[in-house]
Amino acid sequence: MASSAFNPGELSESQQLALGTYTSVTNQEPSAATSLLQRSEWNVQVSAFSRIQMTLYQHLQIAIAKFFDGEAPDPVAEARAALPPPPAAPSPRRETLLNGSSSFLRSPSLTSREAAPRIVPQPESQKSYAPSTLFQILLAPFNVLTRLVGGSFSLIGYLFSFIPRLLPGAFVRHAPSRIRSGRRPLSPRDTAARFAREFEEDYGTHNLKFFEGGYAQAYDLAKKDLKFLLVVLISPEHDDTSTFVHETLLSSEVTEYINGQQNDLILWAGNVQDSEAYQVSTALNCSKFPFAGLVVHTPQDSATSMSTVARIAGLLPPSSFVAQLRKAIDQYTPALTQVRAQRSEQQATRNLREEQNSAYERSLARDRERARQRREAETAQARAAEKAQAKAAAEHKEAQKNEQWRKWRAQSLSTEPGLDVKEATRVSIRMKSGERVVRKFASQVDLEELYAFVECHDILQANEQSASTKPEAYEHKYGFRLVSPMPRTVYDIDTGGTVGSRIGRSGNLIVEPTDDAEEDE
Repeated sequence: MASSAFNPGELSESQQLALGTYTSVTNQEPSAATSLLQRSEWNVQVSAFSRIQMTLYQHLQIAIAKFFDGEAPDPVAEARAALPPPPAAPSPRRETLLNGSSSFLRSPSLTSREAAPRIVPQPESQKSYAPSTLFQILLAPFNVLTRLVGGSFSLIGYLFSFIPRLLPGAFVRHAPSRIRSGRRPLSPRDTAARFAREFEEDYGTHNLKFFEGGYAQAYDLAKKDLKFLLVVLISPEHDDTSTFVHETLLSSEVTEYINGQQNDLILWAGNVQDSEAYQVSTALNCSKFPFAGLVVHTPQDSATSMSTVARIAGLLPPSSFVAQLRKAIDQYTPALTQVRAQRSEQQATRNLREEQNSAYERSLARDRERARQRREAETAQARAAEKAQAKAAAEHKEAQKNEQWRKWRAQSLSTEPGLDVKEATRVSIRMKSGERVVRKFASQVDLEELYAFVECHDILQANEQSASTKPEAYEHKYGFRLVSPMPRTVYDIDTGGTVGSRIGRSGNLIVEPTDDAEEDE
């Protein structure tokens, strides 16, 4: 169908939809696409597949023609090469996370640098090598054949194991030889110690101070303290290694320069036969050994970037080696100095803030302590007041019971014997007030009757004969004792006895308060 005779209005709605889908995928003219869809019975997938087949076939024909006839120059490529190079775009200003300002600019005078990744070595025992599925399918017949052959030989050896014993001279046993399967994998710190020991054994004593740890630890330390990290990688299999170490690395010029930068430079070295050093060489794109690379923090790129700013590969005289190191260090030292100053300022601000917070916390702690002590004092005071109040209430209640008991006991006292009673004891008592009282008591009454008379004397004197009952849950204690002065005899109530048996026909007694009574007074 010619393009002039093509009329989209003659197509049905489904055909127009199929035509739109096909042209949106293939970008083909609608007239040509309509003829292809008609041949494919308006199947979009079949038509697209036919279009792809045609395109691949055309490209294959062009490739075959170029292979046999020779490739002609590409006019488009020649025209692009003839154009003048575009002007260099201005380098963007990069913000850092240190102070939030774009203070570091990408300077064109700085040496070219590459990102230096942080390498954490993976132990050989943890590495797993899994071939692809296609490779496994291709090697499956060989694996089966190897197992069959190995099993056959094992069976033959098992069946004819008696032959070596029958013919001992025909079979000579050799001692197993020690096969070196490679260097034993160690931890990064142990690997660094082994390298330092082997380096000193191979090249003699030296003044270089290698970092006693792994590459990751040296990397982190250089990043944290803003120091340069000098990475030295050697391979004992290269012929230039010994010459490089003796004439360049251990030369007095290089050694003095590296040791002179001790405060700003970390020296880490490794043998590429070790797993860690090999991984570092791969990450730093080492193509030639011996190799030395200078890694440093580059705030021009980002606040956390570490870059390789100098690469020294192969043999170099000491002067050139030092010159390249000095050039890179001198170029990147100002940026590090600025970052150090910013970090120092931030640290000073942080320390000031911490001191202020600490002073505030101490003041708050003192206020809390004062409040606690005040609460404790108030609580102790309230507790003492409650205790005193309870004690006063108890004493008041005790006094009430004592008074009730005295009234009750005054009612229950026996009357004084008359003149006609011969079995009576005449007692002269000097009270605590100094008053002397003379009274007769029946000789057979208990000594407690005499004590009760003295206790209730004031009530008897007042002639208070009101009825009273004995208080419940109360045990009366006398706060005095009766003593005969000449000779001094104490008539203790706890000893018991009657008045006649203890005092006799008559007695002269003194009321003496006890210690408890004196303390209560």
